[in-house]
Amino acid sequence: MTDQLTHSQVEVRPSPEPPEAPVRNGPEDTFGAGSEVTRHWQRRYAVGLWITDVLVVAAALLVSQQLRFSDGSTAVSTSDQLLPDILKDHWTVSVALLVLWSAALQVRGSRHWKQLGSGLTEYRRVVDATLQVFGLLAILAFAFSWDVSRGYLFVALPLGLALLLGSRWLWRRWLRTRRLHGECLHRALVIGEHTKASHVVGEIRTAGPSVGMVVVDMLTDDPSDGGGSVVGGSDAVDTVADAVTRSGADMVILASSDGMGPRTLRELGWALAKLDVNLVVAPSLTDIAGPRIHARPLAGLPLIHVDYPRLTGRAALTKRLFDIVFSLTALTLLAPVLVVLALAVRLDSRGPALFRQERIGVHHSRFRMLKFRSMVVDAEARLSELEQQSEGNGVLFKMRRDPRITRIGGTLRRYSLDELPQFLNVLRGDMSIVGPRPPLAREVDAYDDWAHRRLLVRPGITGLWQVRGRSDLSWEDSVRLDLYYVENWSLWTDIGIVLRTVRAVSSGSGAY
Repeated sequence: MTDQLTHSQVEVRPSPEPPEAPVRNGPEDTFGAGSEVTRHWQRRYAVGLWITDVLVVAAALLVSQQLRFSDGSTAVSTSDQLLPDILKDHWTVSVALLVLWSAALQVRGSRHWKQLGSGLTEYRRVVDATLQVFGLLAILAFAFSWDVSRGYLFVALPLGLALLLGSRWLWRRWLRTRRLHGECLHRALVIGEHTKASHVVGEIRTAGPSVGMVVVDMLTDDPSDGGGSVVGGSDAVDTVADAVTRSGADMVILASSDGMGPRTLRELGWALAKLDVNLVVAPSLTDIAGPRIHARPLAGLPLIHVDYPRLTGRAALTKRLFDIVFSLTALTLLAPVLVVLALAVRLDSRGPALFRQERIGVHHSRFRMLKFRSMVVDAEARLSELEQQSEGNGVLFKMRRDPRITRIGGTLRRYSLDELPQFLNVLRGDMSIVGPRPPLAREVDAYDDWAHRRLLVRPGITGLWQVRGRSDLSWEDSVRLDLYYVENWSLWTDIGIVLRTVRAVSSGSGAY
């Protein structure tokens, strides 16, 4: 990229007209029109979060105190004579916890605008703040022989955390709805080399407004784009500043800096700071999750370190323990449901309740995957008759109205109930709770070199493919999602996918 920028004619999603820009009185009194609008809704949202946090924490502490001290005695016993009398009552402890808990949520950045409405970081910071507050309380209680009621704490901690996470989830739903209506969005101006800038615009557009961003303009270095005057040299900074003011952008995304000298970039940063506009750098790294990226300044250079994916050692043990605990819990709770479904399958059509099929597992191992039978017993033999009618993605065979599916089988498949026996596969170590889709041998034969990386981890009962479209996904999208999971696994990712699976399965979309 050179220091020349031009307005691109690449179609940019329409957005509401920005408010009238404030009058500029001088270089130090210059603000972007979109910035003030963005700051306004961010402040309102943060205040709403703060009020809700205080209310739910207060409710949790009040309930725990009433349950534990129903007799009215709230005294805290202690052998430390230096402890002030005011700290020897559980009402005071509750007030102190309320203040500390709310402060910890603020200090941990759980209300920071960068975490609002997307990703698991907000939830993780809520959990971290909560555990730190109760950890500090435990240390103080030990240091001062302060006998705070364990029953009180055992109720306050889980109840408060559950209420906090629930309220944050409700706020996110509200924010997502507002964004789908074109509100509470960051207005982004994308600049850079034409190909890279177009890629960034395309990714944001594909993600949709639910990610909280809309592209309002794009500047590239390609004169063939037309639609605007080409400027050179230091005028690139003025071009960006003018585009920000005109479009009402509150964020500038630098898709590439090829040919843009350090001095030009520094001046661009200064200009955007005067406009109160955020500068975001989009490196040419795709499908890499945040935990694998580490910024390290060296001699004034912002270097980005990218960790290689390794699901070994402690990470592998953590994932396996999660699989065992989750599958044992699920089988215990769902035992009556499994019995009823097995009887329903047997009564609906001739054949066994369970269907066993050979699948390819981790490192090309083979295992027998269990499912409730949702098709007639000779379904495999009849596959060749229907292959020409496949509505799948070129590799997977799928039919919306497959004649082999039984009456109850359609319901089982729609809500993924046929996959419940796979918790037994998880216990045996053949599968995981979350992972790539378990492929057939003929599907693996069609893999290219990249697709074989799906087999570096155990296949899963659910995965990104389950929560991002299920059978409606193209083959390329299915592979891309599975590879993203393999490259970026974390326990928080697994928990997030499990929670989103519940919503995807209950809607029944994309399953046939």
